[in-house]
Amino acid sequence: MCYQTTVAQMVLCKGIGLHSGKPAEIRLLPAPEDTGIVFIRTDLSGTPQIKAVAENVTTTLRATTIGDNNAQVYTIEHLMSALHICEIDNCYIEINGEEPPVEDGSAAVFFAALQKAGRKTLTKKRKEIVIDKIYRVDDGEKFVIAMPYDGFRVSFTSLNEHPLIGVQYADFEIDEHTYEKEIASARTIAYEKEVEQLQKMGLGLGGNLENVIVYNDKGWLNKLRYENELVRHKILDIIGDLRLAGGVIKGHIIAVKAGHKLNTQLAIKIRQNIADI
Repeated sequence: MCYQTTVAQMVLCKGIGLHSGKPAEIRLLPAPEDTGIVFIRTDLSGTPQIKAVAENVTTTLRATTIGDNNAQVYTIEHLMSALHICEIDNCYIEINGEEPPVEDGSAAVFFAALQKAGRKTLTKKRKEIVIDKIYRVDDGEKFVIAMPYDGFRVSFTSLNEHPLIGVQYADFEIDEHTYEKEIASARTIAYEKEVEQLQKMGLGLGGNLENVIVYNDKGWLNKLRYENELVRHKILDIIGDLRLAGGVIKGHIIAVKAGHKLNTQLAIKIRQNIADI
């Protein structure tokens, strides 16, 4: 029998937000049984709380955003990814703005912070999400599927028309060790020609070559950590987005060209069909 967990002690992460470009700070704090993952906006009157569940997703434009109680938090997927793999069921996340720090554009810092904080076992049984049938969402050319599997596995195919990237595929049976070695340090990626347009939209204002992999028609502007870093980051994102289903998932996730929109739609579908989460 698996029991619910929380972080054993407070841990702090700070830096700048990827899209806001503003200073950002989060504190991960222990929480009691059945709390779930809850963001607390300490910069707003009344310190409104937002539970990290799929029905609170408000937008998936270039990041996953949740909102509730007249407050929102965006770009939560990297932090949620680390929480998912570290099997943290309950955690208060105090945040002093709309966006967590981007750190190096991956989930490695959050994963390390959670390892440092440690994990405390609580007294109630975990609400593990066991995929017992096939769930699928698609938009015609992109899709993501969850199917039964004894463990947690993600298979992702990324198709990019740019000749530098092309088709990338990765398939991992994921636990904490594999995540740390193969997934956590994969960074977010941007096409140089898109950067100016994103900034005009108020996005990517905190992005730089220290926290984003950038490519143009000639090549990469910074050194890759993995030859297929793009698809590994896609796996990192889908792990974070699917944590919005409300618990740790046991199943096989298969995705082709999926992004935050389809990922969170799948989380909603799973959440609607599984009791007691």
